[in-house]
Amino acid sequence: MTTDHYFSADPATPVRNSTVDFTVAGRGYTLAAASGVFSAERLDPGTAVLLRKAELPTTATTGVLLDLGCGYGPIACVLASEAPAATVYAIDVNARARELAGRNAAVLGLSDRLYVLAPDDLPEDVTFAEIWSNPPTHVGKAELHALLRRWLPRLSPDGVAWLVINRHLGGDSLHAWLVAHGWDVARVGSQRGFRVLRVQRKAVSLPAPGPSDGAENPEKSRGGSLPAPGPSDGAENPEKSS
Repeated sequence: MTTDHYFSADPATPVRNSTVDFTVAGRGYTLAAASGVFSAERLDPGTAVLLRKAELPTTATTGVLLDLGCGYGPIACVLASEAPAATVYAIDVNARARELAGRNAAVLGLSDRLYVLAPDDLPEDVTFAEIWSNPPTHVGKAELHALLRRWLPRLSPDGVAWLVINRHLGGDSLHAWLVAHGWDVARVGSQRGFRVLRVQRKAVSLPAPGPSDGAENPEKSRGGSLPAPGPSDGAENPEKSS
């Protein structure tokens, strides 16, 4: 009996090829899949909910998008198809999944802007305008948290992550965990037991102005002539120049 999981790095399960058909935003997809990868017989219901409830990118979307845990590539292929001006990275630990995702990207003519990599091969200096993921909840809570701690900080300052989590596999507790770790989280949809979460950096609140911070210069408000500067009055404030 094999102990392979879809998150195994190199599945030993014999390859049984399949195809998965689905439609997103009026566009039909037929993707190659195979045993040993996630949801090889149909589009995963959670992935379907994510692609239905989250805000898909558009032709106006630019920057770099990430499909975290791409499997055979349904999310990545949708992102690259919907946002032709964006660059999409699709990463997965499963070598068989990566091979399939790369093949599907090639068939759809997306290989020039959809790059399939092992997680450790993605350049460290790349940041993301959007992260999309149906994360592997079956790896366990500790591994899932480690995965999100690694990748969410690579969002650009105004970036957004779209996650889908099964409510029965910790969707609500993950929401609470993200909030506790300083993220701004909103549930934007819920269907068939799945939660779709929008995750962003919290806005930085500027301190309220002090008594003199917003006050108008009384000399300027009178409209009169300002006195000529004295010997030191014209010197630049060293605090402001620093």
